Amino acid sequence: MRYRILGPTQAHDDTGAPLTPGGPRLRALLTALALRAGAPAAASVTDLVDEVWGDDPPQDAPAALQALVSRLRRTLGPGRLTTDPAGGYRLTAARDDVDLHRFTRLAALGAEQLATDPATAATTLREALALWRGPALADLPEPARTAYAAASEARRSGARRDRVEADLRSGATAPAA
Repeated sequence: MRYRILGPTQAHDDTGAPLTPGGPRLRALLTALALRAGAPAAASVTDLVDEVWGDDPPQDAPAALQALVSRLRRTLGPGRLTTDPAGGYRLTAARDDVDLHRFTRLAALGAEQLATDPATAATTLREALALWRGPALADLPEPARTAYAAASEARRSGARRDRVEADLRSGATAPAA
């Protein structure tokens, strides 16, 4: 499975076929879980409620979250979303299965390569930047989106600067789009 949260939230199965995560709350839940993919701790019910509903949670938020989790499990298929024994939920995905985490890794790698191999750095940074399809975490409601997206957008700006620098150092003459 691949999860895309650098723009509108999307999920793709192992064949690359898109899965439709449903309405805005379901997409917000998938985004919140994908942010934590590969993390040691599960996402707590409290954190997920805050991130899915923002400042306007339903009266029985834990039950509403449980209903959303059930819908997301049906969408993603068996074994993709687990309940943690200590409470909370976890998306069973490697960090590189989520475009944001893959971007972060590639941007860091490109920045490292810049000092010794600018042409390779430019290629790596282009691959990282190509993962973006719109604003980071577009389906999270405020204020959760603001809290998480600012760092991602800053890394995006840094990767753009590094890519331009890599192009200049390697003598590229193509436009720096």
